[in-house]
Amino acid sequence: VQLVESGGGLVQSGGSLRLSCAASGRIFSINAMGWYRQAPGAQRELVATIINGGSTNYADSVKGRFTISRDNAKNTVLLQMNSLKPEDTAVYYCNADLSTTRWGNTYNYWGQGTQVTVSS
Repeated sequence: VQLVESGGGLVQSGGSLRLSCAASGRIFSINAMGWYRQAPGAQRELVATIINGGSTNYADSVKGRFTISRDNAKNTVLLQMNSLKPEDTAVYYCNADLSTTRWGNTYNYWGQGTQVTVSS
């Protein structure tokens, strides 16, 4: 199983970016997908998650600015980031809880990360 992120880059404060993460490989079902971020010298923190059924959860710092969504048919999760601030600068990681077989356990997977830099 692989999670591949795309869409990071450099943007000015107030700008927008959209991150995409596609899960591939032997996947039976995906229970939840999400985005985390890690700034230099800081711990990795939750940004947003979305579970089966569409329920979402956001960090307080991004509520009202970021929107997470899923395309279940494509095993893809998107993160639309608007009104970006310099403090949003970090490496953003995709995360997924998924099963590879019908009766198998659920495992957690991480992508390789994509850099988001917001200039002031």
